[in-house]
Order: sequence, then structure tokens, then C-alpha cells
Amino acid sequence: MIRFASRRALLVSGLALAMALPAFIASAQTMADIKKKGEITVGVMVDVPPFATTNAQNQPDGYDADVARLLAKDWGVKLNMVTVTGPNRIPYVLTNKVDTLVAVLAITPERSKQVQFSTPYSAATIVLYGTVKTPIKTPADLKGLRVGVTRASTQDVALTAAAPEGTEIRRFDDDSSAMQALISGQVDAIGCPTIVANQIAKRVPGAYEEKFVLRQQFMGIVMKPGQDDLLKNINEFVARNTANGELNKLYRKWLGVDLPKMQ
Repeated sequence: MIRFASRRALLVSGLALAMALPAFIASAQTMADIKKKGEITVGVMVDVPPFATTNAQNQPDGYDADVARLLAKDWGVKLNMVTVTGPNRIPYVLTNKVDTLVAVLAITPERSKQVQFSTPYSAATIVLYGTVKTPIKTPADLKGLRVGVTRASTQDVALTAAAPEGTEIRRFDDDSSAMQALISGQVDAIGCPTIVANQIAKRVPGAYEEKFVLRQQFMGIVMKPGQDDLLKNINEFVARNTANGELNKLYRKWLGVDLPKMQ
């Protein structure tokens, strides 16, 4: 009975190890692994235009989708784009649902504890944008005002750090909701990327203005920690396509200006 129990225990342990093996292999993924399977799965967002949007066929489009297409072309593999959201972006890459993220993800110390970032491939300026009739020149002027921001975003972090005690910060699920809150008068100002501010200016000309810059943020392509070979090759992709102007072409296509200098 003891011998039988021991054999059974070894069998169970072996099965457990076999079940755990795919996760281990995925965590050690390399560029060679991706080329062997002939496909790269990239998580992209669709609700942060012009970085992330959809086309007439309701497929992912925008600057990030074009960067993902360029990466697949550069590596000679098929591209499989998976739509992600702000809250599930990082869980998707950590649980192997995607190989990488090209998903408007700003490089921050907090996020760098969870995932691995490439060198910056994109950038955006975060501003405090509010009604013309509300005098705001510095963060100190926010005291007593209602300020909207997208929950758990880079602008949320920047605004929370800058706003003085007495500021009423209202958090929304996405930039579109924060933008609508400003236009409808629910808040006096919002923390948002300049591209969102530009959208507001087009919808309601002359009613709102940029008050001050909250943060200049840089975005990186994301992968799981420990994937050093994948990181090396993605960094080389970014460097190569920055030097040859391909990333700048895509940035100009979607944002109408040159790609900012990366830090």
C-alpha cells in the first residue's frame, strides 16, 4: 500500500508539473518562439482615438494598431490583434492571453513592477483642460473645484499628485465619459491627453482651454517580466523604425504632428 501510494503521488506530481509547463514556457517566450509559430498576438485598445480606434469594418485601427502591423511585418509573422480595455490590459499579458501589448500604456514606476516595458515608441502630453470662464493657472487654483479624470489612468495619477486638498476629483471609466462630464457641466475641468482636449475644442469651439501641463507621458510596448530576448528584439524594432522614420510616418498619419523626441 505504501509503495502504491508513493507511485500514485509521483504520478500526481508529474501531472501537476505537466500542467504547469505551458505557463512556464510562455513566460520564457522569445522572438524565435513567435517566429516558429508564425504569429504574434498583440493586445490593442479601441477607445482612445487617434491612438486606438476602429475602422469602417469595426476592426482595431489607429496609431497603435499600425505599430502592431509594422511589428508583425518587420518580423515576418502573421498579426493577431486582440481588443483589450484599460483595466484588463496588464492581466491579459500576465495570463498569456496576448504576447505583447501595444495599448496606449504609459511607462510608470508602478506599472514597471508588474510588467516589462520597451523603450518608448509613442508619447502624449497630459493637460488640465477646463472652461474658459473658470480661472485656473496653477494646481493651487483647483481647490474647491470639480475635476474629472479617467479612473486608474496616468492622468489620474498626475492629477491626484498635483491637486491640493479640497479638490473634488471625480473619476470616470474612460476618457469619453470624462469628456462628456466636462461638456455637460458635471465638472469644471478634466485631466486628459491633448488629443482628447483637441476633440473637445472641435465639438465646442471657444468654450474650453488648456490650463497647464500635468505630465508628459511616454508609452512602451509591454510584455511579461523576464522575457529578456523579446525585450531586446522589440527595443531593436523601435530603434530601427525610429531611425528610418517609419514610426514618425505613422504618428503624423494619426496625430498630424511629428513623433516627440523620446527620453
